[in-house]
Amino acid sequence: MRVLGIETSCDETGVAIYDSDRGLLAHALYSQTAIHAQWGGVVPELASRDHVRKTLPLIEEVLGGAGLAGKDLDGIAYTKGPGLVGALLIGAMLGRTLGFAWGIPAIGVHHLEGHLLAPFLEPEPPAFPFLALLVSGGHTELVKVEKLGKYEILGDTLDDAAGEAFDKTAKLLGLGYPGGAALAKLAERGSSGRFHFPRPMTDRPGLDFSFSGLKTFALNTIEANEKDDQTRADIARAFEEAVVETLTIKCRRALRETGLRTLVVAGGVGANTALRHALHVMCKKLEALLYFPRLEFCTDNGAMIAYVGCQRLLAGAQDDLSVEVYPRWPLDRLE
Repeated sequence: MRVLGIETSCDETGVAIYDSDRGLLAHALYSQTAIHAQWGGVVPELASRDHVRKTLPLIEEVLGGAGLAGKDLDGIAYTKGPGLVGALLIGAMLGRTLGFAWGIPAIGVHHLEGHLLAPFLEPEPPAFPFLALLVSGGHTELVKVEKLGKYEILGDTLDDAAGEAFDKTAKLLGLGYPGGAALAKLAERGSSGRFHFPRPMTDRPGLDFSFSGLKTFALNTIEANEKDDQTRADIARAFEEAVVETLTIKCRRALRETGLRTLVVAGGVGANTALRHALHVMCKKLEALLYFPRLEFCTDNGAMIAYVGCQRLLAGAQDDLSVEVYPRWPLDRLE
Protein backbone atom coordinates (compact mmCIF):
# COMPACT_ATOMS: atom_id res chain seq x y z
CA MET A 1 0.00 0.00 0.00
CA ARG A 2 1.28 3.46 -0.96
CA VAL A 3 0.12 6.34 1.21
CA LEU A 4 0.66 10.08 0.84
CA GLY A 5 1.18 11.82 4.19
CA ILE A 6 0.44 15.52 4.79
CA GLU A 7 1.55 17.32 7.99
CA THR A 8 0.34 20.89 8.65
CA SER A 9 -0.27 21.01 12.40
CA CYS A 10 1.86 24.08 13.14
CA ASP A 11 4.63 25.92 11.28
CA GLU A 12 6.15 23.17 9.15
CA THR A 13 4.71 21.74 5.97
CA GLY A 14 5.67 18.08 5.57
CA VAL A 15 4.75 15.71 2.74
CA ALA A 16 5.88 12.12 2.17
CA ILE A 17 4.97 8.86 0.47
CA TYR A 18 5.27 5.60 2.41
CA ASP A 19 5.05 2.15 0.80
CA SER A 20 4.16 -0.78 3.08
CA ASP A 21 6.53 -3.03 1.11
CA ARG A 22 9.39 -0.67 0.20
CA GLY A 23 9.31 1.81 3.07
CA LEU A 24 9.69 5.57 2.66
CA LEU A 25 9.77 6.48 -1.03
CA ALA A 26 10.12 10.27 -0.86
CA HIS A 27 9.63 13.13 1.57
CA ALA A 28 9.95 16.92 1.65
CA LEU A 29 9.71 19.51 4.41
CA TYR A 30 9.32 23.26 4.39
CA SER A 31 9.92 25.21 7.60
CA GLN A 32 8.33 28.61 8.26
CA THR A 33 10.97 29.59 10.82
CA ALA A 34 12.10 32.66 8.88
CA ILE A 35 8.52 33.94 8.68
CA HIS A 36 7.81 33.68 12.39
CA ALA A 37 11.26 34.65 13.68
CA GLN A 38 10.53 38.37 13.46
CA TRP A 39 7.53 37.88 15.77
CA GLY A 40 9.38 35.71 18.29
CA GLY A 41 6.91 32.84 17.91
CA VAL A 42 4.38 31.20 15.63
CA VAL A 43 1.60 33.48 14.32
CA PRO A 44 -1.32 31.12 13.51
CA GLU A 45 -2.78 33.16 10.64
CA LEU A 46 0.60 33.46 8.92
CA ALA A 47 1.19 29.73 9.39
CA SER A 48 -2.15 28.89 7.73
CA ARG A 49 -1.48 31.18 4.77
CA ASP A 50 1.93 29.66 4.15
CA HIS A 51 0.54 26.12 4.26
CA VAL A 52 -1.87 27.20 1.51
CA ARG A 53 1.09 28.30 -0.60
CA LYS A 54 3.41 25.38 0.07
CA THR A 55 1.43 22.17 0.53
CA LEU A 56 0.35 21.47 -3.05
CA PRO A 57 3.79 22.27 -4.57
CA LEU A 58 5.38 19.92 -2.02
CA ILE A 59 2.92 17.17 -2.96
CA GLU A 60 3.88 17.61 -6.61
CA GLU A 61 7.58 17.55 -5.65
CA VAL A 62 7.23 14.34 -3.64
CA LEU A 63 5.18 12.58 -6.32
CA GLY A 64 7.80 13.53 -8.87
CA GLY A 65 10.62 12.36 -6.61
CA ALA A 66 8.96 8.98 -6.20
CA GLY A 67 8.11 8.73 -9.90
CA LEU A 68 4.41 8.39 -9.13
CA ALA A 69 1.11 10.01 -10.02
CA GLY A 70 -2.03 10.36 -7.94
CA LYS A 71 -3.52 7.26 -9.57
CA ASP A 72 -0.61 5.21 -8.21
CA LEU A 73 -1.51 5.92 -4.58
CA ASP A 74 -3.72 3.76 -2.38
CA GLY A 75 -4.52 6.28 0.33
CA ILE A 76 -3.91 9.69 1.86
CA ALA A 77 -3.18 10.51 5.50
CA TYR A 78 -3.33 14.01 6.93
CA THR A 79 -2.82 15.40 10.42
CA LYS A 80 -6.21 15.74 12.11
CA GLY A 81 -4.94 17.11 15.42
CA PRO A 82 -3.76 18.34 17.79
CA GLY A 83 -2.43 21.64 16.49
CA LEU A 84 -3.43 25.07 15.21
CA VAL A 85 -6.97 24.83 13.89
CA GLY A 86 -6.35 26.91 10.77
CA ALA A 87 -3.19 25.04 9.87
CA LEU A 88 -4.87 21.67 10.45
CA LEU A 89 -7.77 22.63 8.19
CA ILE A 90 -5.43 23.33 5.25
CA GLY A 91 -4.00 19.81 5.30
CA ALA A 92 -7.35 18.19 6.06
CA MET A 93 -9.21 19.95 3.26
CA LEU A 94 -6.49 19.22 0.72
CA GLY A 95 -6.11 15.60 1.79
CA ARG A 96 -9.86 15.00 1.70
CA THR A 97 -10.22 16.75 -1.68
CA LEU A 98 -7.39 14.83 -3.34
CA GLY A 99 -8.68 11.56 -1.93
CA PHE A 100 -12.12 12.25 -3.41
CA ALA A 101 -10.65 13.33 -6.75
CA TRP A 102 -8.37 10.32 -7.04
CA GLY A 103 -10.94 7.85 -5.72
CA ILE A 104 -8.81 6.67 -2.79
CA PRO A 105 -9.46 6.71 0.98
CA ALA A 106 -8.26 9.66 3.06
CA ILE A 107 -7.78 9.32 6.80
CA GLY A 108 -7.02 11.75 9.62
CA VAL A 109 -4.02 10.91 11.80
CA HIS A 110 -3.13 11.92 15.36
CA HIS A 111 0.00 14.09 15.28
CA LEU A 112 1.42 12.60 18.48
CA GLU A 113 0.87 9.05 17.27
CA GLY A 114 3.04 10.01 14.33
CA HIS A 115 5.84 11.09 16.67
CA LEU A 116 5.49 7.95 18.80
CA LEU A 117 5.86 5.67 15.78
CA ALA A 118 8.49 7.70 13.88
CA PRO A 119 11.24 5.20 14.87
CA PHE A 120 9.36 2.59 12.79
CA LEU A 121 10.61 4.43 9.71
CA GLU A 122 14.07 3.03 10.49
CA PRO A 123 15.40 -0.33 9.24
CA GLU A 124 15.50 -1.75 12.79
CA PRO A 125 12.43 -0.41 14.63
CA PRO A 126 11.57 -1.11 18.29
CA ALA A 127 9.25 -3.94 19.26
CA PHE A 128 5.98 -3.50 21.14
CA PRO A 129 5.41 -2.84 24.00
CA PHE A 130 7.68 0.06 24.91
CA LEU A 131 7.88 3.22 26.98
CA ALA A 132 7.92 6.48 25.03
CA LEU A 133 9.13 9.90 26.09
CA LEU A 134 7.31 12.37 23.89
CA VAL A 135 9.09 15.67 24.37
CA SER A 136 8.54 18.73 22.18
CA GLY A 137 7.52 22.37 22.22
CA GLY A 138 3.91 21.52 22.97
CA HIS A 139 4.07 18.20 24.80
CA THR A 140 6.04 16.38 27.45
CA GLU A 141 4.53 12.96 28.15
CA LEU A 142 5.55 9.49 29.22
CA VAL A 143 3.45 6.98 27.32
CA LYS A 144 3.14 3.22 27.57
CA VAL A 145 2.74 1.97 24.00
CA GLU A 146 1.15 -1.48 23.84
CA LYS A 147 0.48 -1.57 20.09
CA LEU A 148 -0.87 0.59 17.28
CA GLY A 149 -3.68 2.65 18.79
CA LYS A 150 -3.29 1.46 22.38
CA TYR A 151 -1.59 4.12 24.49
CA GLU A 152 -1.58 4.84 28.21
CA ILE A 153 -0.35 8.23 29.40
CA LEU A 154 1.75 7.63 32.53
CA GLY A 155 2.94 11.18 33.05
CA ASP A 156 2.14 14.58 31.57
CA THR A 157 3.28 18.16 32.03
CA LEU A 158 1.23 20.23 34.44
CA ASP A 159 2.21 23.51 32.77
CA ASP A 160 4.93 24.29 30.21
CA ALA A 161 6.29 21.55 27.98
CA ALA A 162 10.06 21.06 27.99
CA GLY A 163 10.49 22.52 24.51
CA GLU A 164 8.37 25.53 25.43
CA ALA A 165 10.55 26.11 28.50
CA PHE A 166 13.65 25.93 26.28
CA ASP A 167 12.23 28.54 23.90
CA LYS A 168 11.06 30.91 26.65
CA THR A 169 14.37 30.71 28.52
CA ALA A 170 16.24 31.30 25.27
CA LYS A 171 14.18 34.46 24.77
CA LEU A 172 15.13 35.62 28.27
CA LEU A 173 18.77 35.12 27.31
CA GLY A 174 18.32 37.26 24.22
CA LEU A 175 18.55 34.41 21.74
CA GLY A 176 16.63 34.23 18.47
CA TYR A 177 13.63 32.13 17.47
CA PRO A 178 13.37 29.19 17.61
CA GLY A 179 15.30 29.31 20.83
CA GLY A 180 15.69 25.69 21.89
CA ALA A 181 18.51 24.83 19.51
CA ALA A 182 20.19 28.19 20.10
CA LEU A 183 20.13 27.67 23.87
CA ALA A 184 21.64 24.20 23.51
CA LYS A 185 24.43 25.61 21.35
CA LEU A 186 25.11 28.36 23.89
CA ALA A 187 25.13 25.78 26.70
CA GLU A 188 28.04 23.98 25.02
CA ARG A 189 30.24 26.96 25.97
CA GLY A 190 28.93 27.09 29.52
CA SER A 191 30.68 25.90 32.67
CA SER A 192 28.91 23.23 34.66
CA GLY A 193 28.46 23.92 38.36
CA ARG A 194 28.49 27.70 38.45
CA PHE A 195 24.69 27.79 38.68
CA HIS A 196 22.34 25.09 39.91
CA PHE A 197 18.70 24.94 38.84
CA PRO A 198 16.07 22.82 40.64
CA ARG A 199 14.93 19.46 39.24
CA PRO A 200 11.16 20.00 39.48
CA MET A 201 8.91 17.24 40.85
CA THR A 202 11.72 14.70 41.13
CA ASP A 203 11.59 14.68 44.95
CA ARG A 204 8.07 13.23 45.04
CA PRO A 205 6.41 10.10 43.63
CA GLY A 206 4.80 10.15 40.21
CA LEU A 207 5.72 10.69 36.58
CA ASP A 208 4.27 14.13 35.87
CA PHE A 209 6.40 17.11 34.83
CA SER A 210 6.48 20.84 35.55
CA PHE A 211 8.83 23.25 33.80
CA SER A 212 7.31 26.68 34.39
CA GLY A 213 9.28 27.09 37.61
CA LEU A 214 12.56 26.62 35.73
CA LYS A 215 11.64 29.53 33.49
CA THR A 216 11.03 31.73 36.54
CA PHE A 217 14.26 30.53 38.15
CA ALA A 218 16.11 31.41 34.95
CA LEU A 219 14.59 34.90 34.91
CA ASN A 220 15.64 35.54 38.51
CA THR A 221 19.14 34.19 37.85
CA ILE A 222 19.59 36.35 34.75
CA GLU A 223 18.43 39.50 36.57
CA ALA A 224 20.73 38.82 39.53
CA ASN A 225 23.91 38.47 37.46
CA GLU A 226 25.95 40.30 34.88
CA LYS A 227 24.86 39.85 31.26
CA ASP A 228 28.29 38.99 29.83
CA ASP A 229 28.58 36.17 27.29
CA GLN A 230 30.12 33.64 29.67
CA THR A 231 27.47 34.19 32.32
CA ARG A 232 24.72 33.72 29.74
CA ALA A 233 26.40 30.50 28.58
CA ASP A 234 26.72 29.26 32.17
CA ILE A 235 23.03 29.93 32.82
CA ALA A 236 22.08 28.14 29.60
CA ARG A 237 24.22 25.17 30.68
CA ALA A 238 22.59 25.02 34.11
CA PHE A 239 19.10 25.24 32.62
CA GLU A 240 19.77 22.50 30.08
CA GLU A 241 21.28 20.25 32.73
CA ALA A 242 18.19 20.68 34.91
CA VAL A 243 15.78 19.77 32.09
CA VAL A 244 17.88 16.82 30.92
CA GLU A 245 18.32 15.39 34.41
CA THR A 246 14.62 15.82 35.18
CA LEU A 247 13.61 13.96 32.03
CA THR A 248 16.18 11.25 32.71
CA ILE A 249 15.02 10.72 36.30
CA LYS A 250 11.40 10.37 35.20
CA CYS A 251 12.31 7.95 32.38
CA ARG A 252 14.31 5.81 34.79
CA ARG A 253 11.41 5.79 37.24
CA ALA A 254 8.91 4.87 34.52
CA LEU A 255 11.03 2.00 33.21
CA ARG A 256 11.36 0.57 36.70
CA GLU A 257 7.67 0.98 37.55
CA THR A 258 6.40 -0.56 34.30
CA GLY A 259 9.06 -3.24 33.92
CA LEU A 260 9.50 -2.27 30.27
CA ARG A 261 12.95 -2.70 28.77
CA THR A 262 12.66 -0.40 25.74
CA LEU A 263 12.58 3.41 25.67
CA VAL A 264 11.62 5.41 22.58
CA VAL A 265 12.30 9.16 22.54
CA ALA A 266 10.29 11.25 20.07
CA GLY A 267 9.61 14.92 19.41
CA GLY A 268 11.78 17.93 18.66
CA VAL A 269 13.62 18.01 22.00
CA GLY A 270 14.69 14.43 21.25
CA ALA A 271 17.30 15.97 18.95
CA ASN A 272 19.06 17.58 21.93
CA THR A 273 22.57 16.15 22.17
CA ALA A 274 22.83 16.37 25.97
CA LEU A 275 19.52 14.54 26.41
CA ARG A 276 20.53 11.81 23.99
CA HIS A 277 23.80 11.27 25.83
CA ALA A 278 22.16 11.16 29.27
CA LEU A 279 19.54 8.65 28.15
CA HIS A 280 22.16 6.46 26.46
CA VAL A 281 24.10 6.31 29.73
CA MET A 282 20.95 5.58 31.74
CA CYS A 283 19.71 2.83 29.42
CA LYS A 284 23.13 1.21 29.34
CA LYS A 285 23.12 0.99 33.16
CA LEU A 286 19.58 -0.43 33.16
CA GLU A 287 20.35 -2.78 30.25
CA ALA A 288 17.42 -1.26 28.37
CA LEU A 289 17.10 -0.62 24.64
CA LEU A 290 16.95 2.98 23.43
CA TYR A 291 15.51 4.23 20.14
CA PHE A 292 15.42 7.66 18.52
CA PRO A 293 14.05 8.67 15.11
CA ARG A 294 16.71 10.04 12.81
CA LEU A 295 17.23 13.75 13.44
CA GLU A 296 15.18 14.92 10.45
CA PHE A 297 12.17 12.99 11.80
CA CYS A 298 12.38 14.29 15.39
CA THR A 299 10.58 17.49 14.41
CA ASP A 300 7.24 17.60 12.58
CA ASN A 301 7.33 15.80 9.23
CA GLY A 302 5.12 14.12 6.66
CA ALA A 303 6.89 10.75 6.79
CA MET A 304 5.54 9.86 10.24
CA ILE A 305 2.00 10.82 9.14
CA ALA A 306 2.28 8.69 5.99
CA TYR A 307 3.53 5.72 8.05
CA VAL A 308 0.76 5.88 10.65
CA GLY A 309 -1.87 6.41 7.96
CA CYS A 310 -0.59 3.37 6.10
CA GLN A 311 -0.74 1.18 9.21
CA ARG A 312 -4.24 2.35 10.09
CA LEU A 313 -5.57 1.84 6.57
CA LEU A 314 -4.06 -1.65 6.51
CA ALA A 315 -5.82 -2.32 9.83
CA GLY A 316 -9.16 -1.38 8.29
CA ALA A 317 -9.59 2.14 9.67
CA GLN A 318 -11.66 4.56 7.60
CA ASP A 319 -13.10 8.07 7.77
CA ASP A 320 -16.24 9.46 6.16
CA LEU A 321 -16.23 12.45 3.83
CA SER A 322 -16.59 15.04 6.60
CA VAL A 323 -13.66 17.32 7.40
CA GLU A 324 -12.99 17.42 11.13
CA VAL A 325 -9.90 18.61 12.97
CA TYR A 326 -9.15 18.64 16.70
CA PRO A 327 -6.91 21.43 18.06
CA ARG A 328 -6.94 19.51 21.36
CA TRP A 329 -6.97 15.74 21.14
CA PRO A 330 -5.71 13.65 24.09
CA LEU A 331 -3.67 10.71 22.87
CA ASP A 332 -5.40 8.23 25.17
CA ARG A 333 -8.76 8.98 23.53
CA LEU A 334 -7.52 7.74 20.17
CA GLU A 335 -9.30 4.67 18.82
